[in-house]
Amino acid sequence: MKILVIGGGAREHALAWKLSRERSVTTVFCAPGNPGIASVARCLDADVGSPRELLDVARNQAIDLTVVGPELPLSRGIVDVFAAEGRAIVGPSQAAAALESSKAFAKDFMARHQVPTAQYHVCESASSALAWLEADRFGYPLVLKADGLAAGKGVVIVHDRAAAAAAVRSLMVERKFGSAGDRIVFEEFLVGQEASYFVLADGTSFIALGSAQDHKRIFDDDQGPNTGGMGAFAPSPLVTSDIERRVVNEIVWPVLDGMQHEGHPYRGFLYVGLMLTADGPKVVEFNVRLGDPETQVVLPMLDEELSWLLGEAAMGALPSRAARFHATTSVGVVLAAAGYPEAVETGQPITGIDQAVSVPDALVFHAGTSKREGQLVTSGGRVLTVVGTGQNFGAAIDTAYRAASRIHFEGMQFRRDIGRKALIGHRV
Repeated sequence: MKILVIGGGAREHALAWKLSRERSVTTVFCAPGNPGIASVARCLDADVGSPRELLDVARNQAIDLTVVGPELPLSRGIVDVFAAEGRAIVGPSQAAAALESSKAFAKDFMARHQVPTAQYHVCESASSALAWLEADRFGYPLVLKADGLAAGKGVVIVHDRAAAAAAVRSLMVERKFGSAGDRIVFEEFLVGQEASYFVLADGTSFIALGSAQDHKRIFDDDQGPNTGGMGAFAPSPLVTSDIERRVVNEIVWPVLDGMQHEGHPYRGFLYVGLMLTADGPKVVEFNVRLGDPETQVVLPMLDEELSWLLGEAAMGALPSRAARFHATTSVGVVLAAAGYPEAVETGQPITGIDQAVSVPDALVFHAGTSKREGQLVTSGGRVLTVVGTGQNFGAAIDTAYRAASRIHFEGMQFRRDIGRKALIGHRV
């Protein structure tokens, strides 16, 4: 089987790495890929935001199955384009992908199908948003979200009206995230602990892919601005069998049933961002693809062929069960460029990756890297994810940080507390 992975980050590196190790896979292609992916797959130059260009890649290489990594091509209808030609692809349709590409759509969908989530209000102009703030409907802290895609950075938590008004102006007037801020969603602030839950669906059934915990803030102890993710660990000790049962029955099944009822059967990966409140699990957000950096910690534990699961999902033939995993834990630490999550300087030489992967049970996945005159250099905000696996979280944490300590590039920053929540009673 020839498989095409769409994307060029650490999530796609983890997908390509896993698929390249499987017996049923003859060749893994990746478009556009990166230098790390090139060690396990054949990278092809393509615009990840152009479904037609990616379709040409699949045609030219006689691809048997395509899996979509990032949200952008999904939001632009790549699955619809491939499906129109009868090409096997794993991912939701453009209509179903609105669960991520529009926060307002997701909130309205959850309201229609009684999926537990925070109270919310949608505003379509800065004037209406500022007027709504005067009513103090939800109190403070208050959550503001850009409606559209903002690379995981379009969420702001504010603690008073002045900060809320400043956030409205930043999103809607100064257009910090461009058209993503044409509408904003206000949400009540939920109190609890966060975790993520993942499934792979085929429209009517799903394989459960387990749980993880992400670290969104840039600094230790969850301080500083939101990022696309500074690290993760899996599985989440917070997601007990009882919590998992509630997530499946109160969230996953209602979403799949609701999508089918509305004429958009959900196929592909579904990421459920959870707040575990005193009233039970509630949805913070949906991603319509595997999360990053959660993918990097979940896939190394998967103890069955991902290619088979993907093929069954594309054909609508998935069994309803949990995926099989090794009895291990996994911790991933993101190494980011100086300045991230704001403007970063790229082109810094990277050293030490060979020494890092020589650490037993360590893996390094490339996110923002490129080659310049034969030298590996930084090319983005999140540069690498260093993963450690182990029989317990202490061992996995030690492995990840021992490996990370061997890598260097100018301005490198990373959190030093990834996985700590798994060791200290799961407190936030």
